[in-house]
Amino acid sequence: MKALLTGGAGFIGSYLSEELLHRGYEVWIIDDLSTGRIENIDRLKPNPKFHYVIDTIMNRNLMAELVDRASIVFHLAAAVGVQLIVDQPVKTIETNIKGTEIILEFAGKKKKKVMLASTSEIYGKSNNFPFREDGDLLFGPTIKSRWSYAASKAIDEFLGLAYFYEKNLPVVIVRLFNTVGPRQTGRYGMVIPRFIRQALKNESLTVYGDGNQSRCFTYVGDAVNAIADIVDKPDAFGQVFNLGGTEEITMHDLAKKIIQMTESKSGIVFVPYDQAYSSGFEDMQRRVPDVTKIKNMIGYTPRVTLEEILRLTIEYMRDNEQ
Repeated sequence: MKALLTGGAGFIGSYLSEELLHRGYEVWIIDDLSTGRIENIDRLKPNPKFHYVIDTIMNRNLMAELVDRASIVFHLAAAVGVQLIVDQPVKTIETNIKGTEIILEFAGKKKKKVMLASTSEIYGKSNNFPFREDGDLLFGPTIKSRWSYAASKAIDEFLGLAYFYEKNLPVVIVRLFNTVGPRQTGRYGMVIPRFIRQALKNESLTVYGDGNQSRCFTYVGDAVNAIADIVDKPDAFGQVFNLGGTEEITMHDLAKKIIQMTESKSGIVFVPYDQAYSSGFEDMQRRVPDVTKIKNMIGYTPRVTLEEILRLTIEYMRDNEQ
């Protein structure tokens, strides 16, 4: 089997590349390194079954060649992180929608399997907890660029499912919930590496808003195992699956836990959203997945606890960032 990963030098992409190589795939990745890092794939370069291309998925001629070579496409390339989404809404929309159009167009010509990576952001401001795949979505107004990411990923999902129903293209959609672990960067607002870096420097941990917003974090190893498993299930194609953790924690409690685990002298400072991002910024108060559907399909259960996720990430950042 030959796999093509878009965004393959990114945080999740590099872990998925490792997992697929372990399972015997030949792996090709493409990444423009706008948010991915070449260091993420350095360990993979000696493997003769690993190949990488530094370019953009907007290069149609190149993508036609890469998709044609692959048996399956894992489409991970997207704008990542709240900060980047707020700062660069044009890039967010174009990367998400145009990039996905190109992947589906070329995959559709040869009926190549496609896994589309979507996001928990797609649920928007919904209060129907836990989030179910068949639940309604609730976005904020178009004047707030923060919702452009969710809306563009919703278009991706609509398009992917349209290709499945109209063109018989085998597409499966996975909605990722706060995937975290070692090698993740905090450059674009990712909260765990940001908190850990501040704690290791004994700086105040900056909690946005009132700190009562809560999340469920997914260990990246659990996520990529599930992604690799689900594409082997023919019944999964044409469907949408939540993929997330099940331990809910507030940002205030997360900050306190990281201070304790790092034995830091840091305090906690609450920063208004308007100051952290932009005027009128809106956030999701809770982000809690119902993972019943993916559990029934592949037997998915999160194996790595939040405590272990934090321990592994703290150890990595101590060894690599000080």
